[in-house]
Amino acid sequence: MTTTITADGASSTVSSPGWLTELRAHGMEMGEALPFPISRAERPWKYYDPTTLDLSQYTASESDPAEVSSPADVEAATLSNANEGLRALAEQHLGKSVPVNRSKFTALHYSHLAGAVVVSAAANTEQPEPVRITRDYGDADGSLATPHTLIVTGANARISVIEDFRSGEGELLVLPVIEIVPGPGSTIRYTVIHRWGENTRVFSEQRTITERDSTVSSLAVAVGGAVVKSHIESSLEGRGSASELLALTYGYADQHIDFYTVQDHIGPDTRSDLLFKAALTDEARAVYYGMTRVGLGAKNADANQENRNLILSDGAKADSDPVLEILTNDVIRVSHGATAGPVDRDSLFYLQARGIPYEAAEQMLVQAFLGQVIDRIPDIALRDEVAGLLGLEPNGEDVILTQK
Repeated sequence: MTTTITADGASSTVSSPGWLTELRAHGMEMGEALPFPISRAERPWKYYDPTTLDLSQYTASESDPAEVSSPADVEAATLSNANEGLRALAEQHLGKSVPVNRSKFTALHYSHLAGAVVVSAAANTEQPEPVRITRDYGDADGSLATPHTLIVTGANARISVIEDFRSGEGELLVLPVIEIVPGPGSTIRYTVIHRWGENTRVFSEQRTITERDSTVSSLAVAVGGAVVKSHIESSLEGRGSASELLALTYGYADQHIDFYTVQDHIGPDTRSDLLFKAALTDEARAVYYGMTRVGLGAKNADANQENRNLILSDGAKADSDPVLEILTNDVIRVSHGATAGPVDRDSLFYLQARGIPYEAAEQMLVQAFLGQVIDRIPDIALRDEVAGLLGLEPNGEDVILTQK
């Protein structure tokens, strides 16, 4: 069953529990109340013009193609197949970290919510094998997809979740929401892979709210899609909690890859580290707009924010806009940095002087540039997968960047 999208949203006709029906109704209400197009005066939309998007051309699909595999001691399932425990977690947490009224797109997400994947790890669970979520939308044309992922852990749990998004060549609008709820002392590693078709437009929201001594490490890999605009927020409420945000982009053709991040230090003794890197060719554009906020109660905060961009063609472009907002002077460190430019000419000359052809020398420098993030992936299999997606040889030899 499908529903045509309008700028005001539309109600869902999917049979669902009462709390989910109410959530959809709230989404429809906010969809009517929130303006569209979204104003570019709003900070997250500074570098992307939403007026280019015509919502009326999309039809909401009320199905979720998610396929989920998980180790035996981690519960993970789509909401339609979830057991009573996962359903209870969904009722308790779904829509709380990323609220309906966060933006026009989140209102549309919830008003057309077709389902969700819920991942749960009990207290003291330690599982090195990742949960894998694959959503392949094929060649769906003119469709709106609203995938939702909820990850909840008990105290001192250790889990990894990999979410793999794919699509074909059809016109597709995707509004993902990812909510991460780590228990006290727990560690969650979340990786999202954007390998979309060339006519897919993605506007995603991801938010973590930490508890005491918890750690969340997030990696975003963007290698496809016409537009991939991702808002990623870590709300560091719990004392001693930590956030690591990583991203890798290889942009080609006329792609627009756009990250807006918030590292929000709220509780004391919190730590955050961010490293986003992009390599761009053809007429691709990468945007990074990041906010590190240190609140009055965030004593002893330690925050780092770094964005680096490698420009490989005359038509490629990178915008980098890191911002600091510090409300207390009782901090350990709050730093930020940004660069955009071609490969280092001295290093290129050095390699060529030792008999390495120009093209191969350039690719070696690209690998070294992106490798700083890849080397921070502890899962060797995932590290090799990401290297392959970026067109890099996992063993570091014979590097060739290919257009995906």
